[in-house]
Amino acid sequence: MSEALRDFSSYVRERLGAKVQDAAIAFGELALQVEPGDIIDVLTFLKNDVQCQFVSIIDICGADYPMREKRFDVVYHLLSPRQNLRVRVKVQADEETLIPSATPIYPGADWYERETYDLYGVLFAGHPDLRRILTDYGFEGHPLRKDFPLTGFFEVRYDDEVKRVVYEPVELKQEFRTFDFLSPWEGTDYVLPGDEKAKQ
Repeated sequence: MSEALRDFSSYVRERLGAKVQDAAIAFGELALQVEPGDIIDVLTFLKNDVQCQFVSIIDICGADYPMREKRFDVVYHLLSPRQNLRVRVKVQADEETLIPSATPIYPGADWYERETYDLYGVLFAGHPDLRRILTDYGFEGHPLRKDFPLTGFFEVRYDDEVKRVVYEPVELKQEFRTFDFLSPWEGTDYVLPGDEKAKQ
């Protein structure tokens, strides 16, 4: 761990005080844990402070831990080109937690928050246009939660005749449902088409 990174971590913890629940250096980067209500103050400080200048938001992503009470981690990845440093800011949330939107500070957070909402169901308060971005508008649930059913009742496909996405009941072809688990060396009890002559 470099001395400069250790000094930077101490500086951030001193300036933010109780707004930082935990700070750790992992993989050569500083990771901060904050409460949802403090995220805007922390992001504003990291962007505007002269010793920080994290002016670029690289990504906002989610992680799902279903066994935790607050099952979601929302992780903000920031870059300071001037200081040549990266920082991760983590916020824990559940299905009902409203996390203040970072779009007033980082306008580029718009699509990242929409993606996190679409895939995990995390809600961002004050977002200008919080709607799905990757899944279809009629999609139920959130694809990256680990609690979705493995099979559904409808399948989706693009219909070239009506020029739109259509929903249809799931239809599994019969040949995909029946399996012959007999050994290929023993042969089958039924006659395959074209094998009539071999059995004579």
